[in-house]
Amino acid sequence: MVEFRAARLAVLAIFFLNGFGFASWVVRIPAIQEKLALSEGLLGLALLGLAVGALVSMPLAGWFVSRLGSRPVVGVTAMLVSLVLVPLALAPNLALLFAALVMAGIAVGALDVSMNAQAVTVEKGYARPIMSSFHAAFSFGGLAGAASGGIVASLGLGLLSHFSAVAVLSAAAALAAYGSLLPASADAGSQGAPAFARPTRALLGLGIISFCVLLGEGAMADWSAVYLEGTLETGPGFAAAGYAAFSLAMAFGRLFGDGLTQRLGPARLVRLGGALAAVGFGVALAIGEPYIALAGFACAGAGFSIIFPAALSAAGRTKGMAAGPALAAVSTAGYFGFLVGPPTIGLIAEALGLGAALYVIVLLSAAIIVLARTVGGADAKESPKT
Repeated sequence: MVEFRAARLAVLAIFFLNGFGFASWVVRIPAIQEKLALSEGLLGLALLGLAVGALVSMPLAGWFVSRLGSRPVVGVTAMLVSLVLVPLALAPNLALLFAALVMAGIAVGALDVSMNAQAVTVEKGYARPIMSSFHAAFSFGGLAGAASGGIVASLGLGLLSHFSAVAVLSAAAALAAYGSLLPASADAGSQGAPAFARPTRALLGLGIISFCVLLGEGAMADWSAVYLEGTLETGPGFAAAGYAAFSLAMAFGRLFGDGLTQRLGPARLVRLGGALAAVGFGVALAIGEPYIALAGFACAGAGFSIIFPAALSAAGRTKGMAAGPALAAVSTAGYFGFLVGPPTIGLIAEALGLGAALYVIVLLSAAIIVLARTVGGADAKESPKT
């Protein structure tokens, strides 16, 4: 059990570092835009590189995890995620920024699959739900990266200095954590295990759940401030509080998610999470008042918080399937939702208004309620009882 405790701390560190690095990049996007004199349209084109790289690498990472085990894949990709920040700071034009973001997406996508595969293996050793705590570490890493990035930006620290410091610190911490990860033999697929995930009914349901919840997360990230400032006519400071409320509620929801999962069961908790997001955010949209809207964003964050971790945990327990390919399939579906969500909301908003367009999130949350049984479906292996 000591081995699993050490591995859990190591995986928590990897999740935290991943969130920290991603947020460090996000808060400096305006500086990148100003440096390269990019319009919003060109910046959006460049940012597609991150999604393209991730969508390409996730299935491949699942194959490598199934063949080699998650430990070596985590080790390589965690180092790459640390180092790819530097080319982002050095990119002198749009084309090279796009290329650097594709490389970053490849590293981030592969790390996402492999670290979740290692987390699933550690969870099996604990014989109780702990997946939510890993994703809480990612959320708190993101909050720390955003806060520290905002501070160094306000102090006028250059992009290269900032990203180089993050790269060195993250690489050193990842290297230290690597030694405590479970060995490759703990989750490498058997010789006859499939390298890519078959679209079983359970896996399809988990993919749809992940698509729905990450589409909602992407929409919240891109449209919460626009809704508050543009539709509800608040000031820019208040508008920024919308995503902050969503993020904090998600982080703390994940912090307590494991205990709730053990007490209520994953399917029931996912159903309750979908209901909280649908009802809380739907009522907030119907009322259309700024402070009620903040409460609605918090309800969505708390409701969404445990859904993706629960879907990944269930995918890692799929019968007849190595964890790597199953996690890759579910992660790819979720990331695709994260990619298409914001522009879809924008297109609907052009025709109906943003307030009406955001009801898409309510509908998808309701769909999660219907599909919640998939998290504990018949195609998943039962978790050991404590």
